[in-house]
Amino acid sequence: MNAKKTALSQGFIRCHDCGCLSTQSDKNRHCPLCGSRLHPRLPHSLQRTAALLLSAFCLYLPANIFPIMTVTSLGTGEPHTIIGGIIALINGNMMPIALLVFVASILVPLLKLLGISLLLLNVHYRWQGHAKKWTILYRIIAFVGRWSMLDIFMISILVSLVDMGGVAQVIAGPAATAFAAVVVLTMFAAKNFDPRLLWDKQH
Repeated sequence: MNAKKTALSQGFIRCHDCGCLSTQSDKNRHCPLCGSRLHPRLPHSLQRTAALLLSAFCLYLPANIFPIMTVTSLGTGEPHTIIGGIIALINGNMMPIALLVFVASILVPLLKLLGISLLLLNVHYRWQGHAKKWTILYRIIAFVGRWSMLDIFMISILVSLVDMGGVAQVIAGPAATAFAAVVVLTMFAAKNFDPRLLWDKQH
């Protein structure tokens, strides 16, 4: 990519809040449309993304090891992890739902963590080539992030609906908090990553 043809090299800068494109100068340090402070790139983008990503990795393990919910019936119940719930769905001949839970709760969060890690390594080591493909990967990660909350939505609905005292009850486990934190942290990590950094070091 020719650096002479980039918007930044020609004196243009994009507002991170409203997307307005304006000229960059010493007198024009704020967006003329919304008044936000202008930055050529998100400040400390790599550091913030790396910190959020590391926190998400630390919480991903307890989110899959500890029970995510406990279903009690007539005073007796057994806690279930995410994997245990998937196995129970398979044994109950509910393969489509089990596949949906596996993709949304196991596969998507893990792929997001690995994908953001690759984006950080790309910028840090200045890998050359395929910047467009890396940008597409970033947009996919940013788009599918919200769908990882499927388990949390399901548990919150079950906790509110199935509350019959000693007859039947659904109790959220410690993994639910850890899993929700992983999803939120990865969403913030993708939000703080500036994809334009993928293009800055291309020759």
